[in-house]
Amino acid sequence: MNQGFERRYGLLTAICMVVGIVIGSGVFFKAQTILQATNGNMPLGILAWIIGGVIMLVCSLAFATMATKYEKVNGIVDYAEATVGHKYAYFIGWFMTTIYYPTLTSVLAWLSARYTLVFIQSCNPVGLKDLDPVTGPECMVLTLFFLCAAYFVNAISPRLAGKFQVATTFIKLIPLILMAVVGIIYGIASGQLTENFSNTVQLTGDMANPVNVNPLFGAVVATAFAYEGWIIATSINSELKDAKKNLPKALTIGAIIVMAVYIFYYVGVAGGASNKDLIYSGATVAFINIFGNVFGNVLNLFIAISCMGTMNGLMLGCTRGLYSVAARGRGPSPQVYRQVDPETNMSNNSAIVGLMLCACWFVFFYGANLAPNNWFGVFSFDSSELTIVTIYGMYIPIFIKFIQKATDMSTVQRYVWPILAICGSVFMVIAAIYAHGYKPYVIAKAAGSFAIPIVFYLIVFAVIMAIGMFIDKGKGGGETEEEKEDEKTLG
Repeated sequence: MNQGFERRYGLLTAICMVVGIVIGSGVFFKAQTILQATNGNMPLGILAWIIGGVIMLVCSLAFATMATKYEKVNGIVDYAEATVGHKYAYFIGWFMTTIYYPTLTSVLAWLSARYTLVFIQSCNPVGLKDLDPVTGPECMVLTLFFLCAAYFVNAISPRLAGKFQVATTFIKLIPLILMAVVGIIYGIASGQLTENFSNTVQLTGDMANPVNVNPLFGAVVATAFAYEGWIIATSINSELKDAKKNLPKALTIGAIIVMAVYIFYYVGVAGGASNKDLIYSGATVAFINIFGNVFGNVLNLFIAISCMGTMNGLMLGCTRGLYSVAARGRGPSPQVYRQVDPETNMSNNSAIVGLMLCACWFVFFYGANLAPNNWFGVFSFDSSELTIVTIYGMYIPIFIKFIQKATDMSTVQRYVWPILAICGSVFMVIAAIYAHGYKPYVIAKAAGSFAIPIVFYLIVFAVIMAIGMFIDKGKGGGETEEEKEDEKTLG
């Protein structure tokens, strides 16, 4: 049966999509990375968080403006279609379906499994003390279980998936807000905050910053990846009540909440331990100093729940990925993947493909990053971060065409937000290239070979895009009269 999705999500769910997807495991550890990059310079670290947050915010505001005008199947694909055209929208949708959603979802499933096992180990159960929570078979099995569970919830009961997203978002905010408030108060009372703001740390050995690396730029690069993922919230615009009003609110409010939580948490952590301790031991030492050893161990459970919430939001995008392409008459067998089950009101065929792609990318992630012997040689790269190179690059033509076509919008909406978003997108691409392109690393130690990861990622990206072009069944158009009218809206 071919029909649209029902309007089942409200503003709160949409906001929790933005907040819950962006805030994953990274926020708990980025304080350490940023302090290392800045040699413990707290004001410089705060400035880095602000710059990274502003980039996310201006991009959110640019898309929020588009969300007031376009509402169809999948936000980012809709915006690409209305501004650049049907072909570009297809390649955006194909990229999101085959690379962006499943790569991130598979990694978050692994992180969920990893920190669940770390928490279990901290409880000292008999027989589990010696298991490997990173690469052990228990971690791999639990990862696949989490992937299947997330698929089941999103494909069988989308409403339950929405409620789970709301619940995990509030749960993951508990330790962050608690540390932000208590850590700042504790730090002021003990004088630790004053000391950390006044002094830097001279790092040595592996912790020392690379030569000629600008501290602020290095820190902003670290925040860039912590702020990634908010665009996935636009995948539910066709299921959102009053989407043209609520999605812009969700993007804007969600971005502001994330930015505020990150900054205040960073300051709160600095109130719980010295900069040197944070750099060498991570944020856990601050939690233990303030709340004791028990809460320090419980923190692993909060991290696991945080990862689960992010994974759930990502899987929500995965299950709808191929549907957003097929609904436009594009991609492989569009008549098959645009079908919506009348009982679950979900595109089950699209959801199954999404799960299969997650499994494939998890095999790649394991073989490229976790396996004892590298499986993919020079084609081994971190699939959880490099997609940022292409997703932000793909935003730029959308912003440019919006400026050209949005003649009925205000100056701020038509020029200010898109231009700032273009600048932010360019920066994110440069940041990703800087982080992964100019830092060669040993791919196979035994062979002594080196590679630049970003180059081989782009080769894989090009091959997958070529496959998408080859199997596209809608090359001749296939758009309905309603779709043609949508494209004329801006012109």
